[in-house]
Amino acid sequence: MRPYLAFDLEILKMLPQGMDDWRAHRPLGITCAATFDGEGAPRLWYGRGEGNLPASQLSRSELEALVAHLEDAARAGVTLLTWNGLGFDFDVLAEESGQLERCARLALDHVDMMFHILCLRGHTLALDRAAKGMGLPGKPPGMSGALAPRYWAEGKWAIVLEYVAQDVRTTLGVARAVERSGELRWSSERGLRQALPLPGGWLNVRQALALPEPDVSWMRNPRRRSQFMSWMKDSGVE
Repeated sequence: MRPYLAFDLEILKMLPQGMDDWRAHRPLGITCAATFDGEGAPRLWYGRGEGNLPASQLSRSELEALVAHLEDAARAGVTLLTWNGLGFDFDVLAEESGQLERCARLALDHVDMMFHILCLRGHTLALDRAAKGMGLPGKPPGMSGALAPRYWAEGKWAIVLEYVAQDVRTTLGVARAVERSGELRWSSERGLRQALPLPGGWLNVRQALALPEPDVSWMRNPRRRSQFMSWMKDSGVE
């Protein structure tokens, strides 16, 4: 199996329930992030405030250090790995770190498993559903990314840090489970078992973009690939 470094982050801003477009509420801030290569425990990224307690959010310089860490891993031949990192995590990281071009390059060359699925089938899939379909624990019960900003603001840092750590564990676990089995399995919202053959493993974003567009005529409001890449338009990266 190829070496991976899974990456995920949590935002500062509490977003309204039922929102249609999170981008309308930016800047979002970043409270914490995690990276994980499968060895030991995930590495947690968060700022230090008064009394050495976690800061409200990561500073620009701290986020630049995170970008540099991801670049170092990529230069060393490690494949960066996310679930929806193209359309969310790298987008937010680019804005909050001020490193648009660097983040755009990382995003194009990394494996975003959800984006690969979108390019093949025309729809997205939740990480938790994929994890459970592959026989993995998935997300902690009763916790979600929507709750993370509130818990962080309330000083429940340990809950949020364990949540982001579990996300990178799950992300890496799904990637490796699919590589071992040659397919991704999950259950639909109706409870129907689904399978997506991936005998060649995961494609990075550049490779996934080269796939033919799937037939989405049956969908009421299909997600377009361009929606996940709009933040990159001024980066100068192709």
